[in-house]
Amino acid sequence: MHENALRWIRFLRQYGPIPRNDNMYDESIRRAAHRAKTAPIHFEHPYQSEILSLFAVDNPPTSIVLTGTAGDGKTHLCRLVWSQLGGTDIIWNTAESYVSMRVAESNMTLHVIRDLSSWVPLRHTEWDDEKASLLHLFCKTLFDPNAKDCFLIAANDGQLIETWRRLPNAAFVNETSAVFETLLVEDRQHQEDVNLHFFNLSRGSSAELFDRALQAFLAHEGWKSCFADSNNPNDAFGVNCPIRRNYELLSSPLLQKRLRALFELCDYSNLHIPIRQILLLLSNTILGHPDVKDGLMVPGDVPKIIRAGTSSKASIYNNIFGWNLPESRRAVLTVFDYLDRFRIGHETANRIDNVLIFGEADPNLKSYFDALLAADTFYGADERYRAAQREYVEGADENEERSVAFLQQLAGQRRRLFFIIPEQQEDELHLWELTVFKFAGEYLTRVVPGLASASRVDRPIVARLVKGLNRVFVGMLLASDQKLILATSLSYASAKISRMFEEEISVAPRRGEKVEIVLDNKIPTLRVHLSSTIYSDLPLHLTRYEFLSRVAEGALPNSFSKECYEDILAFKTHLLSKLSQRRAEDGEAVDASVFRLLNIDEADMPSVITVELSDA
Repeated sequence: MHENALRWIRFLRQYGPIPRNDNMYDESIRRAAHRAKTAPIHFEHPYQSEILSLFAVDNPPTSIVLTGTAGDGKTHLCRLVWSQLGGTDIIWNTAESYVSMRVAESNMTLHVIRDLSSWVPLRHTEWDDEKASLLHLFCKTLFDPNAKDCFLIAANDGQLIETWRRLPNAAFVNETSAVFETLLVEDRQHQEDVNLHFFNLSRGSSAELFDRALQAFLAHEGWKSCFADSNNPNDAFGVNCPIRRNYELLSSPLLQKRLRALFELCDYSNLHIPIRQILLLLSNTILGHPDVKDGLMVPGDVPKIIRAGTSSKASIYNNIFGWNLPESRRAVLTVFDYLDRFRIGHETANRIDNVLIFGEADPNLKSYFDALLAADTFYGADERYRAAQREYVEGADENEERSVAFLQQLAGQRRRLFFIIPEQQEDELHLWELTVFKFAGEYLTRVVPGLASASRVDRPIVARLVKGLNRVFVGMLLASDQKLILATSLSYASAKISRMFEEEISVAPRRGEKVEIVLDNKIPTLRVHLSSTIYSDLPLHLTRYEFLSRVAEGALPNSFSKECYEDILAFKTHLLSKLSQRRAEDGEAVDASVFRLLNIDEADMPSVITVELSDA
């Protein structure tokens, strides 16, 4: 085996879920790459060009703050700026979090704090005078157009505001803190008359990061040495090698598309997956196997795995969700936590399980079994699976542990089917019922693309969401989907059953009223217009979209998510306040002696009964 291949795989493990100190991650990867005599996995960060251009020689000095979650690439971007301006590796490679240099071409001094959290004093300890003075200087430069000092500061989410809250008070400290809060809340990069550019890297698209990381990962030169000498089928990188098989599967367009869809859905649910976690996932997909050290294979493990007949345990479809790792390790890794929320492997449809369990013996299902399982002897219907399947179906095995083992294999096959069911069979086999979000496919194909192209979402989808809202707002199984019903109870607006009619809002445009889905801050949003100037928004994260769609189908409001149910009631309360605002602007008086009660007919359609109280 080529020595370069061994070095590459050992280096690739450094990106995986192995125990490490996450501080100075960029530097540790570069040192590991140097030892392995290979290049790190490199791709251009989406913000890289913009940030480097701000430090171009012909631009006036400016300060930059990079914030986001750990692993978003902040240290990497700081190093690129340092190098662009002539900074040396000798200084950068010191253990100090703060470095500085004089930039003669721009007649300025650059101050870089590449890890604010490790640089500032611990809580309940006194500030060092030099550190406090440096941050005070930073505050002053933001409001001085002639400043000759500029700063590049990298800080994890929350650390920035916390640091300035603890910083000894001086000129411009409070003003700087207010600027940070404004830019964070309003998701802006710049504020007028403030010499600062603010980049919140965690607001970027995880799906875009995945695209860039995946391309760089698969195209890395290290793979060439792996496959250059692989004549023996049972050696590392031979045709029976699970590392090779996983690389080939990760290169398939269908698997990439389905995996990217999960990243997109995370984006639309405000679940950001940073670069470090994406690279961890990619390394784990290729090298994962539960029976080896750290759950990650090296070439020397491969012949042993093949001889033991456990190659199927290296299934890429399980590795994507971290099932090669102990539960305690998997649970603390962001990417596996987020992907596990789709519950792929735990959810299923009857047709899918019938194919997996009985398909080989059922003439009506055998064609599916042959195409989806028997055709893949590597991770599909191998001997381990067939033996466990027979024992499970025939009931010949009374050993509970073996039954549990087969059910685990069954969950793994469900995960596999999610990634291999052909696109033309997605509807026939109910692909998205393999996740807890059965409306996720519709969300990606019929809601998001239309909003991105500035076209309208199909009216039946809006109507279904309105029906779901009505059922939560009123607390009864209304069939109405053309008007949004606002109702309260005699006790309070968020009661489970509300029969006191307040107003109805037309879904179709009428005198300023309408209900539509728009794209707001990159998230599909249900917008209810009470007039041409008064409206209220409900961000349609995937979970809310699923919840309302299921309620519209007949599920009880609290059967899916108590949190979602409470979110919708809070939205109702907000709509009622907007209704009061509209009434005040229109001069509409409410007659306290008249009550309007909702009545539900046999077709589950609402009508209003007016009750007047007499003076007697």
